[in-house]
Amino acid sequence: MTPSSRPLGPPLRAGFFARPAADVAASLIGCDLRVNGIGGIIVETEAYDRSDPASHSVNGPTRRNASMFGPPGHAYVYRSYGIHWCLNLVCEPGSAVLIRALEPRHGLETMAARRGLSDPRRLCAGPGRLCQALAVSLAMDGLALDAPPFALAAPETAPAWITDRRIGISRAVETPWRFLLAGSRALSRPASRHATPGRSLTPP
Repeated sequence: MTPSSRPLGPPLRAGFFARPAADVAASLIGCDLRVNGIGGIIVETEAYDRSDPASHSVNGPTRRNASMFGPPGHAYVYRSYGIHWCLNLVCEPGSAVLIRALEPRHGLETMAARRGLSDPRRLCAGPGRLCQALAVSLAMDGLALDAPPFALAAPETAPAWITDRRIGISRAVETPWRFLLAGSRALSRPASRHATPGRSLTPP
């Protein structure tokens, strides 16, 4: 895979996340995400909020989901099925965006060593894979996204994106809150027949 040459814009600040999760999830497509300097371009996200029956926050705060009810612009990290970590970016209280896939760009050799494989398309194609590649752990839960080890930057030009139904859930499966970079080969799963072109967003 040839890394995208799209230039990067300014770093994302906490105010970027103080919006509905679906708007943030769409706006994150094309952004550059790094953890301790390792990472790439966000190509797939999913949104979840407190009114969503598929969200961890639907029944209110718990010890596990406490970060979802903290300030916008922080990480929410949890273990999925007791197997792998998932990285979420907190938006309005009780809402967050799951980072599902990246196009690897920074530190490919490090990511390959952590993942035990060399195919760039598989390094970060899925929430568990990208957390392994970026060495995301529970120690990062609740940390600010605009300070080390995290670094987030917007693209100078908004890319084309599409919206689709979320995957890997059993509730609210029809909600079109999965957002994909159009034409990306680094997705966790190809777009379904339900996918539609994304609408224009007002910059935050």
